[in-house]
Amino acid sequence: MHEPYEKRLNHRADFRVKYRFFSEEEGGRKSLPFQGYRSDFWCPLENQYPTSIYMIWPEFETGEGRLLMENNKPVFPTGTAKMWIIMPKTRGYLRDKICIGLKGYFMEGSRKVAECEVIEIIGLKTNPHESSPTN
Repeated sequence: MHEPYEKRLNHRADFRVKYRFFSEEEGGRKSLPFQGYRSDFWCPLENQYPTSIYMIWPEFETGEGRLLMENNKPVFPTGTAKMWIIMPKTRGYLRDKICIGLKGYFMEGSRKVAECEVIEIIGLKTNPHESSPTN
């Protein structure tokens, strides 16, 4: 049984995305991941290094928008996921850059395995963050 990140991290998710995992023929995974999958996240932002990948983990939802609690079955190939910025300092940097409509990718190393689009901002602006010199 999956332990919700909200309970573990003691705050709400930062944002929600709709996603689609690439097929193996498209360069994606051979099999779908399970709940608890810890991919990285990349999105095109101004003034960032092309290789800037962020530790932002998805938490997958059911077709009805509820948290998927089973961690022993593959997630859906398409659907929605809450996104969790794991490093508070990164949240401080990204809070004014992530917006509805932003397109990004779930990453495994330098490989894009799923495409996604931000569909909702949840706690990005209010969740804890640490100041950084780039703010």
